[in-house]
Amino acid sequence: MTFANSSAAGFRSESPFTLTFVGLGTVLLTFAIGALPQPVEAQTSEVAPPAVVRPGAPGQATQKLPASTRASLPPESRKDIEFMQGMIMHHAQAVEMTDLIESRTENPDIRRLGSKISGSQADEMKFMARWLELRGQPIPMPLPTGYSHDMHSASNQMMMPGMLTAEQMAALKNSTGAEFERLFLVGMIQHHEGALTMVKELFESPGTGQDAELFNFASDVDSGQRGEIKIMQNLLARMRVEKKP
Repeated sequence: MTFANSSAAGFRSESPFTLTFVGLGTVLLTFAIGALPQPVEAQTSEVAPPAVVRPGAPGQATQKLPASTRASLPPESRKDIEFMQGMIMHHAQAVEMTDLIESRTENPDIRRLGSKISGSQADEMKFMARWLELRGQPIPMPLPTGYSHDMHSASNQMMMPGMLTAEQMAALKNSTGAEFERLFLVGMIQHHEGALTMVKELFESPGTGQDAELFNFASDVDSGQRGEIKIMQNLLARMRVEKKP
């Protein structure tokens, strides 16, 4: 292999093979330089930190807060706490009532309804207990796995709106078949209507229901139990029609 004149522009070769070699080297070098990692500034633009804002009241401007702002629980309301504590006790009696279904009726409609009420209210009791615990408030009774089966014998101070009396609970426990089904539906409608009263009283009390979790929960209780009341009223009406000679 021979090389001809050398200059500042590079070597020149008299051989076609050498020319090809030099050209390929230039291409590879150019490719390698292009593949080197680029500075971060060249790859991405600076991302501004997320803005933290506090919506203003109607007619007022939104307020921009420092990026270090952290969420905090809303101020406690005594009525909010009492509502949650009372609703735990209220739900517990409903679960106690549904526990009686299995050994007292084979009616599939009553069994399905009881299962729905028991499942939803047991879950809601856990939610309410967690809500109270996060705020350092006492939980008035155990969770569903260990809740008391003597709720109906509690003092009048523990009786929430719509809760069945000791006499009503005794009649329910001592009945079976169609009579149990009737007493269960009548009693649970009364019980659900009491829960609606509790929600209404909560929202009508000044300064209550400001907590978003509590507001959503109470609203769900209201809508859910209204729907179940309608189902129970229809079942009760059908029972009365079927009973006619």
